[in-house]
Amino acid sequence: MLRRSCVNLFQRSAVALCAAPIRPITNLSDDEKMLVDSVRSYCLTHVAPKSLEMDKKGELDMEVIKEAFSAGLMGIETPPELEGGGMGFVGSVLAIEEIARHDPAMSVTVDVQNTLVNNIFFRYANEAQKKNYLTKLATEKVGCFCLTESTSGSDAFALKTKAEKKGNKWVINGSKMFITNGGFADIFLVMANVDFNKGYKGITCFVVDKSEGKGPTVVRTEDKLGIRSSSTAELLFEDVEVPEENVIGNVGEGYKIAINILNEGRVGIGAQMIGIAQGALDIAMPYVFQRKQFGKTIGDFQAMQMQYAEVFTKLHAARLMVYNAARKKQNNEDFIQDAAMAKYFSSLIAEEASSKAIEWCGGIGFMKDFGVERFYRDAKIGAIYEGTSLIQLQTIAKIIKTKYSNESK
Repeated sequence: MLRRSCVNLFQRSAVALCAAPIRPITNLSDDEKMLVDSVRSYCLTHVAPKSLEMDKKGELDMEVIKEAFSAGLMGIETPPELEGGGMGFVGSVLAIEEIARHDPAMSVTVDVQNTLVNNIFFRYANEAQKKNYLTKLATEKVGCFCLTESTSGSDAFALKTKAEKKGNKWVINGSKMFITNGGFADIFLVMANVDFNKGYKGITCFVVDKSEGKGPTVVRTEDKLGIRSSSTAELLFEDVEVPEENVIGNVGEGYKIAINILNEGRVGIGAQMIGIAQGALDIAMPYVFQRKQFGKTIGDFQAMQMQYAEVFTKLHAARLMVYNAARKKQNNEDFIQDAAMAKYFSSLIAEEASSKAIEWCGGIGFMKDFGVERFYRDAKIGAIYEGTSLIQLQTIAKIIKTKYSNESK
């Protein structure tokens, strides 16, 4: 009974803290502030009450996704005339951060929908494709980005999925793995090679819409360490036919689409990571200032003060990096290095903050029903997907080398 009352006390404190806004550390527009408030309301009403149970079961409650559509979170940047929110890229990043603060797994669903799937349509689709698919994605259909295969992870263009032209259709055969939203998606953006003799220049982006015909088979959904309720699926494409008008961009230019869109996706992952860090701290800090040992709260010991002051400083820096990368992308500035740095650094602070949060809470922090350990498990993926930390460092190093090599000539 004592343990249960302790858990309930500190969970109530954490909920109260999560209900309060994260004070912006850069100027947000009135529309952006309203968006964050709206996302927080959605999370507190529909996501947070189900979060621990969804993590335990390893699957999202589809009602939570339905409410995300109702709240306008699945088409944040989509123009109002296509039934979207009409916000900028920064709006997507702010929403992802706030959702991750409450449920990192749900934030992944919203992240992929907005920063990858929708953005591919914004940047590379023709007007007919935009009108058709962006409206669906904003209102009712979940999308996914199908790139990774068993033999192509960091070497993304070693993929073996192929597409053959037969009459006025393309026929896709192959498999994809670790596909976010894959278990319940309706629209699949599939990277397949139309001519292996051309190497990566044969890779083409196709739209596979289950409502238009046969879609992929879900071979399995993965049982994961973290972001457990996010659907991560292995998909099998067996003679999946798509009409020739379902090619996004030009045939053979899928590699360009993938490279460019993953840079944007990395900013979204950065937002997820700072949300994870904040969510862990939201649970731990009330405990730190209520739990007493040796006659005073543990947060008043100097050794503790040094630790949480450092963590909050790093989180502050990570948030600035993510917001800056998002602003630069939204303003059509070069943001590739900023995206890599933001993803790399924010994944570090997510792991550090969630790990420290468990330590600060002691034994109770190690227990699942307290909630903080979930953020620790969820944080680990940040160093892996949409480009590992080593890939980010390699990207950063290449840009630095190019700059200084050119200047020395």
